[in-house]
Amino acid sequence: MPYRRTPKTQARLDSQRGEILAAAIALLAETGYAGCSMAAVATQAGVGTGSVYRQFPSKADLVVEVFREVVSREVDAVEAAASQGDVRERVVAVIETFAGRALKAPRLAYALLAEPVDAVVEAERLVFRRAFREVIARNIADGVKRGLLPAQDAEATAAALVGAGAEMLVGPLAGESGPDTIPHLVTFTLRALGGTDGV
Repeated sequence: MPYRRTPKTQARLDSQRGEILAAAIALLAETGYAGCSMAAVATQAGVGTGSVYRQFPSKADLVVEVFREVVSREVDAVEAAASQGDVRERVVAVIETFAGRALKAPRLAYALLAEPVDAVVEAERLVFRRAFREVIARNIADGVKRGLLPAQDAEATAAALVGAGAEMLVGPLAGESGPDTIPHLVTFTLRALGGTDGV
């Protein structure tokens, strides 16, 4: 007869999994992907390395789960930002929220957006970008349908905005100084939507 975990054992394992994920997120925010080894995560979580491997078979599996956890929070934040105002204000709010939150946690954002990673993690990064693109595209399509924005391919414009936003953030997230990123992104966004520089 196969072994069945008791509810108490399963609860303990679930709790440990949550602690390991929290430790990995904290470590990713501090050291980036390169410093997020299984041993380092175990130390951060206060558990043995074997405990980490029991929950996550590889570093890539762990980091994919971390990406999903962090990205879901970020998508929730931009969804909330896009819930008020006219269509241009909603799209600008998404861009400002995305960039503002990234700049407040630069090491973590750099790991999510640009740091070299394993192929399986890179695939998750594409899911991350697609989620932001969909929020923007939905608002652009709504604006076009209601005659508030010029006719355009909402998906293409949204993809361009996400790509431009990520590219403009790479330098500041890596510690390079330069122009004030968010105002430049807002201006670019408004022009890409087919409007003027004022919301």
